[in-house]
Amino acid sequence: MTVATLKAIGFRALRSVVTLLLCVTLVFVVLRTAGDPVDQLLPAETPPSVLEEYRIAWGLDRPLYVQYWSFVSRAVTGDFGKSFASNLPVLDVVLETMPRTLLLGFSALLLASLIGLSLGILGAVRRGTGVDRAAMGVAVLGYSMPIFFLGIVLILLFSLQLRLLPSSGASSLMHLILPTVTLALPLAGRIARFARTATLEVMGRQFIRTAHAKGAGRLRVLLQHAFPNAMVPLLMFYGIEIGLILSGAVVVETIFAWPGLGRLLVSSVSMRDLPLVQGVILTITLVIVLSNLFVDILHALLDPKVSLARTLGGAG
Repeated sequence: MTVATLKAIGFRALRSVVTLLLCVTLVFVVLRTAGDPVDQLLPAETPPSVLEEYRIAWGLDRPLYVQYWSFVSRAVTGDFGKSFASNLPVLDVVLETMPRTLLLGFSALLLASLIGLSLGILGAVRRGTGVDRAAMGVAVLGYSMPIFFLGIVLILLFSLQLRLLPSSGASSLMHLILPTVTLALPLAGRIARFARTATLEVMGRQFIRTAHAKGAGRLRVLLQHAFPNAMVPLLMFYGIEIGLILSGAVVVETIFAWPGLGRLLVSSVSMRDLPLVQGVILTITLVIVLSNLFVDILHALLDPKVSLARTLGGAG
């Protein structure tokens, strides 16, 4: 790698760290100005002296800036403190639930890609025909339907009516099907629309017409020339969608009682478990930042016309 490239990577990494710090700071301040978590976690009849003992034990009696510095200085070493509710290390709780969220997210991303890319490319190849309109109609229906509504409909149909699939839990792969479909269908609709646009844009370029003029078959041109070039802008789209998948997982995991980060976040917020909320949000933010950094690098590697330095933030 050149010096300019290394500087660009360093610049992008620094910007990622700043993003994480801003997110943590915002969450830290908002949570601590929204009320006293001791009042939420302990019974209403708890004596004031006991409440004060808990505030001291949890460090809530100290000034806000002292609490903030204590959290940040420990977080950089992987210590996010202990959960107020369970007294377990936050990192252990997060690492225990994170694999289930990653499993759900990657399953939904894979299913959405299979459906969305197929519909998008089919619509582009058969542009203006009934097949194109049908494919895009399905895509519009997919991303227009709210996740919570889709989840409830799937539960009513496949769990209560047909009794084919479980509606909650995570004890088997069968429990993964409905949450995956619920999270994947809206994403598949967005992928289909974007894939169709990207494919049509590529198919109108000169090198595609040249390939046809040289006698290359339609399928070969599509797979060998059009699709690889259409994937370049799609990669940037995927980088953004990963964040939307994680935000959608909060709703889906709550609906289907899927024990992942999303459901953990909802329960910890309701209990005002500050260390756990901070740990979960920091983890989700870190996944989003790293995925976008990976997509930026991959984008530059796949498209020689885009300099790595420019893709990673304009440095160098």
